[in-house]
Amino acid sequence: MNFFVFAILLFVTSLSAQANGDDDMWQVMQKAAVSARALTYQGIFVFQSGKQTRSVQITHMFNDKGEFARNVLLDGTPRQLLSQGSDLVIYNQKNEKVVIEKRHGQNMFPAVLPTNIESIKASYVVHSGDTERVADRSAQIYILESKDGLRYSYKLWIDTDYGLILKSVLFNSRNEVIESIAFSQIGLMSLENLDWFKPKIDSKKNYVMEEEVPTSTDTATKNFWSIKELPAGYHKVDQMMQMVHGNSKPVTHLVFSDGLAYVSLFIEQANPKFKIGAKPIQNIVGNTSYFMNVTDGYQVTVVGEVPEIAVAQIGNAVIFNK
Repeated sequence: MNFFVFAILLFVTSLSAQANGDDDMWQVMQKAAVSARALTYQGIFVFQSGKQTRSVQITHMFNDKGEFARNVLLDGTPRQLLSQGSDLVIYNQKNEKVVIEKRHGQNMFPAVLPTNIESIKASYVVHSGDTERVADRSAQIYILESKDGLRYSYKLWIDTDYGLILKSVLFNSRNEVIESIAFSQIGLMSLENLDWFKPKIDSKKNYVMEEEVPTSTDTATKNFWSIKELPAGYHKVDQMMQMVHGNSKPVTHLVFSDGLAYVSLFIEQANPKFKIGAKPIQNIVGNTSYFMNVTDGYQVTVVGEVPEIAVAQIGNAVIFNK
């Protein structure tokens, strides 16, 4: 562990020692957010959602050049994810091709908490629980409980030594588990170089690039739509234009977050087959809610791992200028 990382963890730990009650638990959350990004480690975690279970190997490194991570899917269709800071590249095998997608990264396990922990205090209440073992390590349980029905709640198992999140469970208002991610193996490492930070390339396959283009001043779309009011706690964190298969024109893609949950909003020209005045389509599959509506010749689609009411409010917040 280099001096910079040690100084960060020492600072966070000292803050935790000075705090009391809820403040103390929030400082543990802050340490967990920092540890996931500032430590160098390798492990295997298991993701489970509904009937789907996947194992992922993660290698994470932090040095004076920044933060680097590689996630390799160990079962099912080969898929790799490399991230450097907030820049994300996905290598996804599809038939005889490997599709390379460039994206702006979101919080990924074990870095599920935002570095600015203050941003989630208005939306969640923190509670502490028992101590259990995860991946042969001691972990303290903490619960981030939603204050309203606009987001799910989280149960976190945090390493009592390193502050790293070892397990995360997402559950709804009925206390039903809808997603679980947990390390089965985890250990700190001392990596000297970035030789590992590259995908396993299959030279026999064709590689196709699909790239989202971030936009800071999307004047073309600002002329015909606006967002009137978002659900409490949510704010826009990203906006881009992207080409979608079957569309001749780019689709506007916005991302909203409350610091933990993320929701995607897509705005595009409506298919002429959609009936004018038809009711919005709303559904939920597993932990993912879906909302689609057509108005003024445009289709609005909202998708996110949040309750149905949240995607509906975001979808209905879109106003088209006449």
